[in-house]
Amino acid sequence: MKMASLKCEKLLLIPGVMAALLLSRVPLASAQSENYEFNDSHFHLTNNIQEGPTIRELLNMMGNKVGRSTVFGVPLQQEWLYGVDGDRAPTYYLHSDAPLYYYSFTDAWIAMAYKSLPKEQQARLDPMITGFNPADMYATDHIRRVLQTFPGVFTGIGEFTIHKEFVSAKIPGAVASLQDPALDRILDFAAEAGLVVILHNDIDLPFAKEGSAPAYFNQVKALFKRHPNTTIIWAHMGLGRTVRPPANHAAMIDEILRDPGLHNIYVDISWDEVAKYFVASQEATKSLTVLMQRYPDRFLFGTDGAAPADQARYLKVFQQYEPLWKSLDAETSRKVRLENYLRIFDEARRKVRNWESTHVANPGSI
Repeated sequence: MKMASLKCEKLLLIPGVMAALLLSRVPLASAQSENYEFNDSHFHLTNNIQEGPTIRELLNMMGNKVGRSTVFGVPLQQEWLYGVDGDRAPTYYLHSDAPLYYYSFTDAWIAMAYKSLPKEQQARLDPMITGFNPADMYATDHIRRVLQTFPGVFTGIGEFTIHKEFVSAKIPGAVASLQDPALDRILDFAAEAGLVVILHNDIDLPFAKEGSAPAYFNQVKALFKRHPNTTIIWAHMGLGRTVRPPANHAAMIDEILRDPGLHNIYVDISWDEVAKYFVASQEATKSLTVLMQRYPDRFLFGTDGAAPADQARYLKVFQQYEPLWKSLDAETSRKVRLENYLRIFDEARRKVRNWESTHVANPGSI
């Protein structure tokens, strides 16, 4: 009877031991951002043909400027069809009329690159799962398998795309939708596992008619409402190369951020194509400044770097936003550049490692 009791006690201890093992491998790096310029909430290590710098070259580019960074591939591979482009190999989705397709191997590529680093370098990176089709009801199964295959690696999912100018029309098959149950399934699982979500969805159509209501604002807000327990970063404030800020853009962002039911929604200001709108005039910079200082905990800076060749190109967007950094008060600036990232991604690391502790068959092997 005594032996049986001891055996039972040992079994009850196993989940706690697994959790402790996984959590001991969560490198929380809050202190390391003290002297950096920013943490990067949005970074693609590869481009549309899965090429880019090595992960060690990324760390060299980060240098003493960038404390922490997300790291993910580009989920959409640009096809090179000889009948379309001949010998001219396209390297970007705007370089060809050939289609795009989902490239799931990107997640394994990122995971193996990350695992090749020593622990102190891993601590500066937050890998994200992005190689899935958000219109596929099986996408959640892909995300789960990636976590189970590479425990201790990933912090979130994304950047992935629903509606994006010029891109959505190049993907064969079912069109991704904000109202698709497949997307709801993905966001439900992200909440369960504690994964941060970086979602790209344009607020409007390209070249929208002046004065028209943005095509996707109500749908994206409804999506956010359906998932109050999922931490979602709305990439680029819903803007794009030809998706300009609508006349009431600031009011729309304010509507989301002031809603207590949407406390889990954040916005990033990444991409040079987005920065151009907010540094175009003093009025544009001021409008973003006012919004950020009203909600200093809800914005993140990201470069949206896509396979940059050197540090100068990597830091380009940060420097492009110089008028904004000068306009913000010191506390808000620090939160947007550094602290919001640490709070959101450190919490996600802990949650995901906890989920793995009960869903990975052999966490001791990581």
